[in-house]
Amino acid sequence: NERKRFAKEAFRVSSEYDSAIFNCYSEGYLNDKENLLSLRYGENPHQKGTFHGNLSSVFDKVHGKDLSYNNLLDIDAAINLINEFKEDKPTFAILKHNNACGLSTRESLTLAYKDALAGDPISAFGGVLCANKEISLECAELIKDLFFEVILAPSYSKEAMALLKQKKNRIILIQKEFFPSNYNVRSVLNGLLKQDRDSVTENLEDLNTVSKNSPTQKEVEDLIFANKIAKHTKSNTIVLAKNKQLLGSGTGQTSRVDALKQAIQKANAFNLNLDGSAMASDAFFPFPDCVEIANNAGIQSVIHPGGSIKDQLSID
Repeated sequence: NERKRFAKEAFRVSSEYDSAIFNCYSEGYLNDKENLLSLRYGENPHQKGTFHGNLSSVFDKVHGKDLSYNNLLDIDAAINLINEFKEDKPTFAILKHNNACGLSTRESLTLAYKDALAGDPISAFGGVLCANKEISLECAELIKDLFFEVILAPSYSKEAMALLKQKKNRIILIQKEFFPSNYNVRSVLNGLLKQDRDSVTENLEDLNTVSKNSPTQKEVEDLIFANKIAKHTKSNTIVLAKNKQLLGSGTGQTSRVDALKQAIQKANAFNLNLDGSAMASDAFFPFPDCVEIANNAGIQSVIHPGGSIKDQLSID
């Protein structure tokens, strides 16, 4: 027991030493004047805000007012989300407060924008728009009628760019090939939390059917589509999707049932038919109530991580 106590104390000292080194270098990074950008303010007007890093390696800002603290949070969320669809057909996403309120994959970006907006046209007001393909003039003609803060895309046609620039404050960004760091860092208490970046996105090979009915190919596509969105939506979250269109999501709820009810209410508010839709949850169901509510709403397929001691109740 005494040797264990000595070993514990030794590892405590070495652990604190590692933390001290990490904090020292982090403070040095925060004091780096060469890669420091002053922002209009922080999360609220009474807070000062700065960005420490190199934005020019992520995107080119070609138009609009100065970036704010909240703009950068939304842009970070938009890039992480749209990168999940980098290899997909034309995909358009609309974000508000770091969460997707509209997202759709279609044969053209114009159609993708229309169906993304239909998912929640009210929340889209003042949001961030992002696309995985070039913005055409046809698409820009529709986009220009919406009030939004930021638009982000890999490229724009010459005519589309000219049209979007007509609003002087509208922020227009051209996304570059961007490889994020392998970790996330955030401040807590008098130190920092560091973790590996979540680089896992489930695909067909990762899915395990536990029900008697197996999903169709279309249902699998919608399940994976919904799961990608759920990955980048604040927990507790439920995402409902059909035909590669976001129909509704419940975000940041303390109860998974409340998240589901919010998602259903969103879809119903905009007359989006949930019959045959897919549901994604960012965590397991501790009780069967969510699956029962989903079934009553017309939802036909469910994807979740599993791991609850009561998984079988939801499966049954």
